[in-house]
Parts: sequence; structure tokens; C-alpha cells
Amino acid sequence: MYVREYLRFVAGVHKLGKESVQRINDVIELTGLGLEQKKKISSLSKGYRQRVGLASTLVHDPSVLVLDEATTGLDPNQIIEIRNLIATVGKEKTVLLSTHIMQEVEAICHKVIIINKGKIVMDDKSENVNSHSTSIQQIVFAEFSNSIDIKSLTTINGIIEVRNVEANKWILVGNGLVDIRPLIFECAVTLSNQVISLHEQHKSLEDVFREITK
Repeated sequence: MYVREYLRFVAGVHKLGKESVQRINDVIELTGLGLEQKKKISSLSKGYRQRVGLASTLVHDPSVLVLDEATTGLDPNQIIEIRNLIATVGKEKTVLLSTHIMQEVEAICHKVIIINKGKIVMDDKSENVNSHSTSIQQIVFAEFSNSIDIKSLTTINGIIEVRNVEANKWILVGNGLVDIRPLIFECAVTLSNQVISLHEQHKSLEDVFREITK
């Protein structure tokens, strides 16, 4: 079927009647299908076929939209386009997104629910994800102006692991009992070295997911 033809069919299924023409025009504009509306769906790229799928679910103006693995199989550019489209729809509707791609959740979701073996193990706002981490370790990224001896870093109170990223860039892991950032700074001052960058790295949703489901 052609794109517009298919959307007319879907509108008919939902018995939209006279308002179907306007609704079809609206969803075609929203999903960016204007140039593709007279093409056969089978001739479209996977990204545009996903857009057609979204358009068909929006024709009858539902208050809740459920999407399952909405960006699977898309290239990076298509993924960003579909994410932006979902975010736009989410401003006016409740969108439930089921996915195993944690970056997807971090990019567009305001609330996260993790289900493990049929039970909800986390249900919270996206900004509170780190509070569900079972580990108290502190991870800090530090960059110095000059080279620094690894022994100087490993002797800092509270540090349990030191990894050299490249040149003068380091990742330092603290035991979580003390804030190691001011101690790292003091160490650099003692060695007459300058701290170019020093910041705490928060855990990703993927890290938290693995912690609470393993």
C-alpha cells in the first residue's frame, strides 16, 4: 500500500469519518512523511517505515502510546530522528517505551521502570537512577598538567583503584567512605602539579541495571 492510502485505511478502522483527512495530514507533517506520502511503504527505508508505523498509531489521537523496541535496526541518524519524534509526541501524550537499549531510555525517558524476572525492581524518575546503585564506590576522572607517578595516586586515602586512560588522564575509584576529589587536588598541589580537570563520573543506567538485576 502507499503511505497515505495505508493511513486512510487505519483511519477507517478507527471510524474517524470526516476528520480523517485532517488527522492524516497532521500525522504526516508530525512524522516528516510529506515527501514520502505517495510512495509505496515497501520502497521506503526502515527508518521511514518506522515513521509510517508511528503515524498509523497516532491517527486516532490516542492518549497513551506503547512502543516496543522502536529504534531496533536503524542507523545512528535514523535513531536520532525517531528519538526526537518520540520526544515530541511525549510532550502531549503518555508514551510507554519498552526497550533493552539503555542509551535509548537515558536519551528520551523521564521515568524508568526496570522489571527483573517479572517483578518491578526499580520505579523512579530518570534523575534519581544513581540513588538505586548498590555500590557506594566513587569514580573520579582527573587530568593533570604534567605526568604523575601512579604510586602517588594509589597512596591517597580512600582510593582503591587507579587506571591510566591516556597521557596525564586518570580514572580513580574511591571506596565511597570519603570524598576523594579534594584529596586528589591536595596531592597534585604537594607535587607542584596542576589539575586541569576533576569531576565525578555518575553511573550509567546500564551500570545500575546490571547491579540491581544480576
